[in-house]
Amino acid sequence: MAVYKRTYKPYLGEMTPEWSRFLVLPRYAWRTLFQQRFILILYVVCFFYPIGAAISIYLNHNLSFLGQFMPLPKSGGLFEVGGNFFAWFTGIQSSMAFLLTSFVGPGLVSGDLSNNALPLYFCRPFSRTEYVLGKLSVIALLLAFITWIPGLILFGIQGSLEGWKWISDNAWLAGAIFVTNFLWTILISLLALAISAWVRWKVVAGGMLLVIFFLGTGLAQAINAILRTDAGYWIDMGTNFGQLCVTLFRVRGGDKISLEEALLSLIAMCALSVWLLWRKVRAYEVSR
Repeated sequence: MAVYKRTYKPYLGEMTPEWSRFLVLPRYAWRTLFQQRFILILYVVCFFYPIGAAISIYLNHNLSFLGQFMPLPKSGGLFEVGGNFFAWFTGIQSSMAFLLTSFVGPGLVSGDLSNNALPLYFCRPFSRTEYVLGKLSVIALLLAFITWIPGLILFGIQGSLEGWKWISDNAWLAGAIFVTNFLWTILISLLALAISAWVRWKVVAGGMLLVIFFLGTGLAQAINAILRTDAGYWIDMGTNFGQLCVTLFRVRGGDKISLEEALLSLIAMCALSVWLLWRKVRAYEVSR
């Protein structure tokens, strides 16, 4: 409106708390994402295995129902719900999370950079840290509902059926579920945002996320074969994450790299992704 009319008024409504302003970004991003039918269908598919796992845990403690259809042992369940069970859950859901991220992540930052929208964000009381947290929350919160949250729900279901003694004896499982899935969620979310910031084409960015994962595995094998060392596993996300799962869930296999080396490698990848993202997320203007 024209300034000379003096009919404008300042905003007198309730102000958004500063700590939650970054949540504005995921709120509108989710609305756009779930308008895409493919993303919605893929996200629904990600819940199939957790639901099936919950049903299997319940049936494992209610053998009288299954006894109507098949011969069953007189004592105990059909399978043990322990480290192997939750390691399988983590492996399958982490794969689904990676697949979902390859479709969701590449377009989150590239659109703002291509349309020079970052100055519009940062001319308001909105910092670079809040911008990165907001974009990270778009992916991380989506993945949380298909990784560590259903994992802890499965742990709670098993504990409610077995009793307090099982919960106290297997409390370490809850920690393993949270640490492995949460770290994997943060890693692939930061990696997707970093690629989105440096690669403007959404399709190419999604392909690069897959290439980095599989290329790292092949390159690690080549380095180990040529140099006769295990140092190549430092750049292999799959091996590092697998070693983390094997150790924390106390299952057999995976002695290619130590737990400390795997953790250090994953944290280094997160730090590199943050650095690459920070280099691109800035408001600037070129005057000529």
